[in-house]
Parts: sequence; C-alpha cells; structure tokens
Amino acid sequence: MVDLGAIRQNVALLSGSARESGAQTMAVVKADGYGHGAVEVGRAALAAGATWLGVCTIEEALELREAGITAPVLSWLHLPDDDFAPAIAADVDLSVSSVRHLAGVLDGARRTGRPARLHLKIDTGLSRNGCQPGDWPELLDAVEKAGDEAEVVAVWSHLAHADQPHHPVIDTQLARLNAAWEQARRRGFAPLRHLANSAATLTRPDLHLDIVRPGIAVYGLDPLDRPVEASPLRPAMEFRARVALVKRVPAGEGVSYGHEWTTPHDTTLALVPVGYADGVPRRLNARGRMRVRLAGEVRPVVGRVCMDQVVVDCGEDEVHEGDTAVLFGAGDGGGPTAQDWATELGTIHYEIATGVHGARVRRTHLGAGE
Repeated sequence: MVDLGAIRQNVALLSGSARESGAQTMAVVKADGYGHGAVEVGRAALAAGATWLGVCTIEEALELREAGITAPVLSWLHLPDDDFAPAIAADVDLSVSSVRHLAGVLDGARRTGRPARLHLKIDTGLSRNGCQPGDWPELLDAVEKAGDEAEVVAVWSHLAHADQPHHPVIDTQLARLNAAWEQARRRGFAPLRHLANSAATLTRPDLHLDIVRPGIAVYGLDPLDRPVEASPLRPAMEFRARVALVKRVPAGEGVSYGHEWTTPHDTTLALVPVGYADGVPRRLNARGRMRVRLAGEVRPVVGRVCMDQVVVDCGEDEVHEGDTAVLFGAGDGGGPTAQDWATELGTIHYEIATGVHGARVRRTHLGAGE
C-alpha cells in the first residue's frame, strides 16, 4: 500500500525548503518511483509543489509522458545505442556526459527536427557518470558547434556522500560544479545548476542552487537515518499481507526449513503468505529479529523466511485467518519500518523499498483523487 497523502506531505516540506532558497524541486521517480509507482508518485509530487521529475532511463521518462504528465522530465542514464529521438519528440530533457554521448543525442535531434534540451553533467568527485573536468572544454566546444540543435538547460552533478551533507568533499564538489558552470556561462550559455539530493535539500540551503533533486525523502524514508519519530518525513509504503492459516502447535516442534526455531511451549502460529520471492530477504530473520505487526501487537517471525511464506509466533493471543500483518510501514504503534529491515541487514532503506516486487505483490495507492 502506498499513501499518496504522505508523498504530498513530504514533497510539500521539501519544496517549501527549496522555495526559501529560490530553488525549484525535481522529485526523483526513477526505478518505478523507488518501488512506489512512478506515475502515481509523479502526479502527487507535482500537485504538492514539485515542478520537475527526474528519472534514469528514456523508457521511464516516456512512461510519464504516456500517462499524460507534461511537466519537465530529466532522463540521465543512457546506453551508447539508445535512440534519443522519441525522448526529444516528447520534450524530455537529457543529461549528457561526453562528446560521444552528445553525438547520439544530436542525431536524435536532427531526426526529429527539434533541439535537444541538455543538462550537461560534470563529474565533481563521484567518478561515476559525468564529464571529467579535463574534458569539459571539449564538450562545451561540441555543444557550441551544435548550434540550434541543442539548448543547454543546466549544468549539474551528483553528491558522493549522499547521507553526509556536511562531509568536506561536498564543498569541493560544489566548487567544481561552479567552475564548470562559469565556463559554460563564458561560452554564452545561461544554464541552471543542480546538485542537492534529499539530505542536502533538508540541511544545506547553500547547495539548493536553482533546482533541488530529492529522491528517497519524497517517499518518507529519512536520508539521515533518523528514526521515524524524530523525522519530519512520513513513510509512504506499507508492506502487508493477510494471514493464510492459524494453528496451535505443541511444545518441541520445529518450525520452517532446517528447524532453526523450535516451539518452547504450546503456541499459536500464523502463516503469512509472503517470502523472498516478494521482497522479504531470506537473511532478514537469520538472527531471529524479524517482527510484524499483527492483531494489534508486534510479534516475532520464527524460523527461516521461505520463498512464499513466513511464520509468526502469536503465543496465546487470538489471531484470525484473514487478519492483516504489516511487515513494514510508518512505524505506527511501534511497528517495523523499512529502516528496521535495513539496519538488521546492514544495508540502506533504498534497497528495502525497491526490493518489494514480483507478480504476486499488488500495489494499492491511497489518496489518488485528493
């Protein structure tokens, strides 16, 4: 279940912070909106104050256009043989990181008879996508030669310490971005600048520049790993499943594969039909610390996580088949959160949210008509 009201609440907070600095907000909806639904999240974000949407691939951008979204959309991760013409025809902005990359984009512009809207990416220290500073003048030369086939919309980069907004490397990255931007301005371009991610949007107004680019915070997952009760954000995703079977089991019985847990006394077990094929990592309960919220209480998952199911120990409490078990959500009533899973697994909540998937997982959006 995805609470679009929470999405709107989070984006209103983020865009309000950006507006105080005179910046616009680009809500990042890549990877199917971090597993929340790109189209639905995009609409909610735009209604709440975002003016741009950001995605990785051309296919992701075109999905937004096909859904009727007309706001500016930036696509920033491309393959050498991508066909850029459909994106240009659909008014999708494109990131460019090299002269070779630019050549492919310009080919698409010629075939559509429309200029390509470019966000030139400079590598300021992540050593991932983006033009090396030493190659930047050559890229600007090539854009100049393109003439009317290209419009430079922005110069941008990506922070290397996404969850550490005060790391000293970030100031170096800002200086490198500004140097690249100044070079572009001296060539006669008038580009916008964007650098700030979720954490910087919340804590570094000096990095807001012209556009902020929050991703994980849009979905209510705190980029600074603050507990839900201390965060101004509201998690939007609740992962839940209904109980398929309830039964009494005597003391001394092994539970699930390998019998890693044995009933210490007579108890009630509830079978919840969700497993690692649906996004519950098999190793999540390796130390027996997975919990679900079921029948008003937080209860332990016992035994191994299986492909299709987990088993919950309900003790002497009354639990019914058909009851809803919350695997993670907003943490209401002390219930589990995506951050709890991430902490247990030694990973980040991005991986948890995007990992909920599969043909058996049905996504429901609440508040779509608000």
